Amino acid sequence: MRLHPGAARRTLLVVTAAATVATMATSCADFTEQDQVANQGSFTAEPTMQPRPPAPPTPTEEERGDPPTGPCVDPDQSVIATCLASTGGVRPADQTGRTTYVAERTTGKIILSKRYGPQRTVASAEVDASGDGGLIDFEMSPTYVQDRMIFALITTGSDNRIVRIAPTGSVKPILTGIPKGATGNMGSISFASPTELIVATGNAGNAADAENPSSLAGKIFTIDPNRTDPKPEIRASGLGSNVALCPSSGADGQLYVADSGSAGDRLSLVGPKGLQPVWSWADRPGVSGCAVGESWIAVSIAKAKRIDTFIRPSAGSASIGEPTPMETAKTYGAVGRMTSVGGAAARLATINKSTPGANVKSFDDRVAIFQPKAGDDLR
Repeated sequence: MRLHPGAARRTLLVVTAAATVATMATSCADFTEQDQVANQGSFTAEPTMQPRPPAPPTPTEEERGDPPTGPCVDPDQSVIATCLASTGGVRPADQTGRTTYVAERTTGKIILSKRYGPQRTVASAEVDASGDGGLIDFEMSPTYVQDRMIFALITTGSDNRIVRIAPTGSVKPILTGIPKGATGNMGSISFASPTELIVATGNAGNAADAENPSSLAGKIFTIDPNRTDPKPEIRASGLGSNVALCPSSGADGQLYVADSGSAGDRLSLVGPKGLQPVWSWADRPGVSGCAVGESWIAVSIAKAKRIDTFIRPSAGSASIGEPTPMETAKTYGAVGRMTSVGGAAARLATINKSTPGANVKSFDDRVAIFQPKAGDDLR
């Protein structure tokens, strides 16, 4: 039987579509094995995820029209995240700095946010947030685009520890047994290379443990996070509380650390033979974070509600001169952790909800971008 030419074309289309569907069904990838690998936290599998295409440009304030209103809207245009629980570490999520990752210390969540945009939880861990513990700090894997792994320093009911959070949500311990205390748990982590994670720990309320070589309290050490049982290599001892690492954004590899000890608050350069103090605050105003840019070093001081910014010393020098203070009481309140954004700007996260005497606003806690300035060099 011969078909009408129109009917023949329709029959051919149906057959072709059916064949296409069958081909797609038989070639659909099976991710069961990869999910199992992610749950195990292994780094041996070849990454299968491809880099995402760049996002379209974010509309300017003018292009967006009238800003939204409500209790979570801060009119300050430098603010890019609001209505957070008390914060821990903060990291840029794009090169412009307009999108941010931030840790909610007290909830154990890592939040992705941008100004006026929806907030999304990208990872979480169960934490003990009593005292100053909780989700203290985090770092994206150096190969995050491929493996979507996140490393975190957290407090549990028994210790402080380094964990790895898989994209499936599973949390795998990497290093356990870091001393925990009622206070002095705040520390910091930073990748020096894919096989070297730098860890800075608080003294857990015991200054003697910070000097004890058999304790991981009050130390800066490195581990290989890819190993199942990494051995810490100590780089510095004698740290106090609220320890914050601030690595250089440049190629010089300089690493600074801020902490608060019995002799006062201080900013130090981490050298091959330990700490080299470059500035100290004898009145202990409450250092709470730091960031290093191309020409500046900024230190947040929560209790005094200000940020002190120094001209960054030249290579081989430890002289940083007098700081230039920037009051934050009216704009942001108490500032905790900070990070640099491309070496020029910095990002800060507020801790008003956990700072006694702070003026908590309806949109606290927040993340904001600011431009550090120190002395005549940056005016």
